[in-house]
Amino acid sequence: MRESLHWKITYKGSSIMSGKREYGDYQTPIDFAEKVCLYLKNVRHIQPSAVVEPTCGVGNFLKSSLIFGANEYYGIEINPEYCSLCKEDLNNKKVKILQADYFSFSSRALIQDSRQILVIGNPPWVTNSALSALGSDNLPSKVNFKGLRGIDAITGSSNFDICEYIILRLISEYSRSNTVISMLCKTTVARNVFKELKRNHVCFSSCDILEFNAEKVFGINVSACVLIIQLSENIVSSDVCNIFDFENAERVKSKLEYSNGHLYSNSGNHTKTFDGICCFEWRQGIKHDCSTVMELTLQNDTYHNRQNEPVLIEDEIVFPLVKSSMLKAPVIHSFSKFVIVTQKKIHEDTEHIKLELPKTWKYLKDHIDLFEKRKSSIYHGMPSFSMFGVGDYAYSKYKVAVSGFYKKPLFSVLYSDNHKPVMVDDTCYYISFDDYGTAYVAMLLLNSERVRSFLTNIAFLDAKRPYTKKVLERLDFCKIANSLTIEELRQVENEYRLSPFVTEPMYERFQSLLKMGQMRFL
Repeated sequence: MRESLHWKITYKGSSIMSGKREYGDYQTPIDFAEKVCLYLKNVRHIQPSAVVEPTCGVGNFLKSSLIFGANEYYGIEINPEYCSLCKEDLNNKKVKILQADYFSFSSRALIQDSRQILVIGNPPWVTNSALSALGSDNLPSKVNFKGLRGIDAITGSSNFDICEYIILRLISEYSRSNTVISMLCKTTVARNVFKELKRNHVCFSSCDILEFNAEKVFGINVSACVLIIQLSENIVSSDVCNIFDFENAERVKSKLEYSNGHLYSNSGNHTKTFDGICCFEWRQGIKHDCSTVMELTLQNDTYHNRQNEPVLIEDEIVFPLVKSSMLKAPVIHSFSKFVIVTQKKIHEDTEHIKLELPKTWKYLKDHIDLFEKRKSSIYHGMPSFSMFGVGDYAYSKYKVAVSGFYKKPLFSVLYSDNHKPVMVDDTCYYISFDDYGTAYVAMLLLNSERVRSFLTNIAFLDAKRPYTKKVLERLDFCKIANSLTIEELRQVENEYRLSPFVTEPMYERFQSLLKMGQMRFL
């Protein structure tokens, strides 16, 4: 396979491998490395002629892999301290430890006996934005290596996991060979890698996920796994990724299925009932990264900020705010939090606030140091006090919103009694409406049992955000509205103890607007 241009990136620096956990450096305990190698040898019957451990750290996987009796072993590590430890601990003429940046050369070119290659290891578990937030100057260059477009590429969807990038590069380097890649990684990374295998038409005979308890192994609360990929010299590919429990790896406990560019958490055509293209544009809430200043509460008719300072400003650009933790009811119209929204669209100049809202301008200026400390590069070169997630859609009168965080989705209609637009933060996703009846019907459809069941089949509940824009935009409202009856909507009202409100004419109008294509990208 020709290396995808989207997988090319400049990787630099040694601090990733500095032994500090804040850089994603979780050295694999020797007993767990041994378990993985024994599994590969005794259960998978792997008999490698050569073993490579990129970013090998202290070399526990390399040491454990000596049970294979391979002819060649290579450990690559940029940290000189780790290299010294490896050479001291692995005094074996078959083992070569190279102090080098793994991305500066081809490890495949080192191998003399390539009958079967095992590439094994535990790359850093950290994203490039996390390193940036920690002030690291040894960052991979943040390029758009998956080819994202527009605002997704600007505001963080192009943020990538370094472990994921390393695995993808290994796949590219060792393509069209009899190579087994076995890597420890977050489960979300493993799913992304499986999707990229399919998307880039890589030749592989199997891709399996063996989930393990990262709390026991590393002392961290994250869904993790051993990802095992059998690359192939032949044109072969599998649409299913089997998922096992590492401690009980004899039987498949679940499967991932790849179909038409999408992943499904359970195989079977029944999961595709409502899959398609959403007629609404799902938006992410506002992003400002300065909650201390921008988010307010109302106490005795006076706004207060997060430092409990009284905030005496004009009311024109202060709006009700809903955060993920507040989305607990299907209809919300009273609020305890508020937010200052400085722009009506991205890149809009904010100088007009100085003349039109002098108290607000002074308040913002008095706290400008906090705005200037915002880490994200998206604010560089932008007008003062800039935000993201703003546009005409943010000022819609009615929204139907959902938290990205919770495993059980609850969709809520949002509106304010004083007719001010309701804002949501960037942990939420929403669609916009001009009238309450249409928003209410959309909320009932989304909270129906069948739609929620479908969502759980296309979302991954162990992810930090199970429900993202990518998941939600797969909801085909035309298919949903053609399938669900008015009785099912009334069942939703009953389930959530809502007063009867939906009517057949209201639902028919919603269905009619869908058919006429009049609700696209509201």
